[in-house]
Amino acid sequence: MMRAHARLEVTADRDRSGRVRTRISRLRSDAPLVLRPTAAVEPTGRWNPDGAAHVALAAAAAGPIGGDHLRLDVEVAAGAALVVRSVAASLVLPGPHGRPSRTETHLRVAPTGTLVWLPEPVIAAGRCDHHATMRIELEPGARLLAREELLLGRHGETPGTVHQRLRVTLAGRPLHDQEFAVGPDIPGWHGPAVTGGRRALGTLLVITPDSPADTRPANPAPSDADTAVMRLTPTATLLTALADDALTLRRHLDRGMTDPSTDCATQRGSGLPEPAETHTCPKAV
Repeated sequence: MMRAHARLEVTADRDRSGRVRTRISRLRSDAPLVLRPTAAVEPTGRWNPDGAAHVALAAAAAGPIGGDHLRLDVEVAAGAALVVRSVAASLVLPGPHGRPSRTETHLRVAPTGTLVWLPEPVIAAGRCDHHATMRIELEPGARLLAREELLLGRHGETPGTVHQRLRVTLAGRPLHDQEFAVGPDIPGWHGPAVTGGRRALGTLLVITPDSPADTRPANPAPSDADTAVMRLTPTATLLTALADDALTLRRHLDRGMTDPSTDCATQRGSGLPEPAETHTCPKAV
């Protein structure tokens, strides 16, 4: 069994030219959670804010494995911008003693702060029992783009059991609280009310408090029955998607992050895309 608690904190400073730059004020790795500053993966603009700090999360060991308890805390100060990615997918494995594995992710963003959270998928290997909790605390004016992906088993493999909970608060008040469970221990998990037999599941949460009001119809005609968009508030949108494979799932979620017809100047102004309903991304009935 392995226990780890890693922390990442960023603050905003101004350089000699007066431009705001994000500085990593605290970076504490705890194996197997290894945090490494990196260069920007993609050009600034779109969903990569100017002057942002970029950090990659790498695994120094296999897992999480049954019995492991891993925690990551991320804090973005006022005016700072942070992009977090992971180096590779996480493979959740069963342990030798039949105990569940647990991961806790706590994200906190201060007013005018921006967090772009883009980890690689979690793969639920056969016989695993995994519990994942993500808590996101946002202050008024905070901006967030958070993508989560789950793959049910490796190729040709019956997946293990996964319990997920996502809780989002804004100014200390609940904004979204969702629990989700799939796997052989969950009755009806592969039925039409849950996964419909799909093996890839994902969510995209977009919060852009400074975006213009949406003037389009609240429920435009759907173009894909495996993707749904839910407006949480006028400036907060949750996109959920199902797919047969990881590539198709990523394509669904990417369409919610950016669209060729969107005005790039507007996106650069906020550092994040407009809420997903303002794009021509697919919707579900």
